[in-house]
Amino acid sequence: MGRTTSRWLLALSLLGSLGAHAAGPVWVIHGAHTAVYLAGSVHVLPENDSGLPPAIDRAYADSTRLVMEIDLAKLDQMEAGGWMVEHGTLPAGTHLRELVGERIYGRVKMAASQLGLSMVVLDHQTPWMIGIELSEQAYEHAGFSGEQGVEEQLVARVQADGKATGGLETLQEQLGGLIALSPQDQVRMLEQSMDDLKDLQSDMNDVVGAWRRGDAARLAALLSTEYDAFPALYRPLVTVRNERWLPQIEAFLRGHDNIMVVVGSLHLVGKGGLLELLRKDGYTATQLN
Repeated sequence: MGRTTSRWLLALSLLGSLGAHAAGPVWVIHGAHTAVYLAGSVHVLPENDSGLPPAIDRAYADSTRLVMEIDLAKLDQMEAGGWMVEHGTLPAGTHLRELVGERIYGRVKMAASQLGLSMVVLDHQTPWMIGIELSEQAYEHAGFSGEQGVEEQLVARVQADGKATGGLETLQEQLGGLIALSPQDQVRMLEQSMDDLKDLQSDMNDVVGAWRRGDAARLAALLSTEYDAFPALYRPLVTVRNERWLPQIEAFLRGHDNIMVVVGSLHLVGKGGLLELLRKDGYTATQLN
């Protein structure tokens, strides 16, 4: 499964240049003795336009530690791939067609054919796993690369610079929201993934453009649209995880080291976003220019 395991969220998280005085996708919160930089990430970027905004460079330079959703610098790819295969494979004797019905199965076959994926493999995977596989392949076809994503670029830097890394959760915790979906919601997620394929290029351009501009209002609007369409999916994948991360971020603010926290951009903004949760707890976040 290779790099798929470290980039699975690209199916869920959902170009231009920053002027010298434009806002960036980074907010800083000051504790008594420290600064915590909250940086919004896009997990995949166009290979021909993958430079990071200056605000991210500034936050990284001023931090002694990089904290991500999961610690990609320490992720064992073989172990993670095995875990995903174990939990993303249907029980023996179960076939995808039986779970999703003829209509949806026909859509999966058509999408797989267009993207060059084998139904021999997909026939034995869970619907949520197939949704991720289809989306990932579609991103690659559209010219978006996980290896050029924000986290992968920053991991390369910390490994060269010898900085410390950390994670807000484990892979198992990150994927738990998908595994816990009801069979009906898993099928619905698969259908939504296929519905999104036709507008993937324009949707990603919109997300990446808003991210580069540090346009919190636009990112919040995008999240609101997705959340309203499928709250059973987005609450465990976004809101619940934000609530689980909040105490860790507040603990960083009571420390003595500057820390850069990088999470998917849609985790920062909107109702239930980390910026709102921190504001409710009395912290002031200032957007970097």
